[in-house]
Amino acid sequence: MEYTYLTHIDSPADLKKLPLEALPKVCAELRDFIIRSCAKNPGHLASSLGAVDFTVALHYVMNTPEDRLVWDVGHQAYAHKILTGRRDRFATNRCFGGLAPFPTPAESEYDTFTAGHASNSISAALGMAVADKSRRVVAIIGDGAMTGGLAYEGLNNSSMTDSNLLILLNDNNMAIDPLHGGFTQYLVDITTSEHYNNIRYKLYRAMRKLGLMDEVKKGKVQRFNNNLKSVLTNQSHNIFSGLNIRYFGPANGHDVISIVKILNEIKDYRGPKVLHLITRKGYGYTPAEEDQTVWHAPGKFDPDTGIRMEGPRVRLWQHIFGETLLELAKTDDRIVGITPAMPTGSSMNIVQAEMPDRIFDVGIAEGHAVTFSAGLAKEGKIPFCAIYSSFLQRAYDNIIHDVALQNLHVIFAIDRAGIVGQDGATHHGLFDICFLRSIPNMTVLAPMTGEELQHMLHWAKDASGPVAIRYPRGTAAEGLAKVSEPLAKIPGAHIVNQGSKAAFLTIGAIGNTVHKAIEGLDIAHYDMRAVKPLDTATLDYVAAHYSKIITAEDGMLQGGFGSAVAEYFIDKGYNNHILRLGVDNRFVTHGKPDELYHMLGLDADSIRARCTQYINE
Repeated sequence: MEYTYLTHIDSPADLKKLPLEALPKVCAELRDFIIRSCAKNPGHLASSLGAVDFTVALHYVMNTPEDRLVWDVGHQAYAHKILTGRRDRFATNRCFGGLAPFPTPAESEYDTFTAGHASNSISAALGMAVADKSRRVVAIIGDGAMTGGLAYEGLNNSSMTDSNLLILLNDNNMAIDPLHGGFTQYLVDITTSEHYNNIRYKLYRAMRKLGLMDEVKKGKVQRFNNNLKSVLTNQSHNIFSGLNIRYFGPANGHDVISIVKILNEIKDYRGPKVLHLITRKGYGYTPAEEDQTVWHAPGKFDPDTGIRMEGPRVRLWQHIFGETLLELAKTDDRIVGITPAMPTGSSMNIVQAEMPDRIFDVGIAEGHAVTFSAGLAKEGKIPFCAIYSSFLQRAYDNIIHDVALQNLHVIFAIDRAGIVGQDGATHHGLFDICFLRSIPNMTVLAPMTGEELQHMLHWAKDASGPVAIRYPRGTAAEGLAKVSEPLAKIPGAHIVNQGSKAAFLTIGAIGNTVHKAIEGLDIAHYDMRAVKPLDTATLDYVAAHYSKIITAEDGMLQGGFGSAVAEYFIDKGYNNHILRLGVDNRFVTHGKPDELYHMLGLDADSIRARCTQYINE
């Protein structure tokens, strides 16, 4: 497509120069640009296609960046990036050294708040609106984020202010997978009446002219509007009007001209308000509309044919989890699966396809997922709660208070642990070892290979108390460290190879990199398998036979696996020297995993160089 307008838009100021009737063409050009960019440089496609029209309308009406746009689930913000001076750099999106995968204030003044995890936009936007009541603030939420509890906390608090907060609800009935739950159905069922809207807007303008819209009378006017709506639309108060939040919609989220008109009408209305837009994930690109889950992040594809360029089939860590969980569920009807909106990403859909009544997708609600699992365990079920490492952080109190304190048998399948790649700092799973190993009653395991993950899942099913099994994103290593010991040996260590000059202790999949790095260096390698409980018999043996010890982990050094080993040695009075390898105290940027491991000194070549220097000192 030859772009009539897009190549001349370097900021929202350029967009505002265009006539209103040009905006549908701008939206079409934006969609084509996003499709062709993501075809070569993969990213989050479907969500951003569904958000194009209201993004254009917001930048056309609002005075950004003075007016604040606060994005939720930032993977819907590609059009926002392109319109705010980053079009020429968009080809570097999610690349090492290039544009960030999600909005971040470090990159642009138009990105007013970090948007990686879901459901935080209303709370953050409310804080901004209260801090400076002279500016307009828009929280853009949806794409699954309204199932998160923080969104409701923000709604409740916003109802008690008169700040100029607009909550734009992008209602596409999807997260990555289709959404489930009462609120989702509630949004589907909300209806409105053109007759009602015409009467309401006329009454609003008339009352404003008569001076009846001052702050003292606003509450009564709001109640009058709510009652009027109930009468004219045959619907009871919705959740927003019940909270005294002015509700507009639902409206067509793909009619950019209509959205501009609505925004101009409501933008200066004081107090919190919701604009409910109905959108379609993947809108404007048929393959993405027809299979929204796959096209959430489809990888490389031919933009003209929609044919995805799939690589060779490999066995992923999450596939092993899903297949093993199905195997276990077939033999024990106590087993259930819980996931917060990630059945496909976690491969719980493998079980869901055969046993739909045994899998519970609770939506983007990690805290609830954990406490719901605790309730299931309390009554005799064996819940496997699959949550990405980065998102498990959101449920830390629930893990401590609702699971570990009662020593309930919940198995946490912690997917995407360690470096995850191009989703960057908000998605790397670098903290789970640190925050789990300090919790009483918790067992923390990490497999080096796919076979070990299978064995750990079997072992965890028959264990007691909470068990966390962390494993990374990507292809699982196979065959290197097959488990020949009986299952009762888990969580004991496994000897990968013998050596005399030093002992290398690893936890999890990084052991495969270490195995490659130390080949020929006469260094012993122990795959420890467990952060908690530590295999103290192995540690005692290592302390007695090696003066130099190296630890490696795909996570934070502070409080991590290496720290656990060092603490044990100190408590026992051992004076061995320990070199700890891992991520020093920093947030890690985005890029391909091999680029990031090299940057962190955790690739095979870097580890080999460190080891060679260390054993020769």
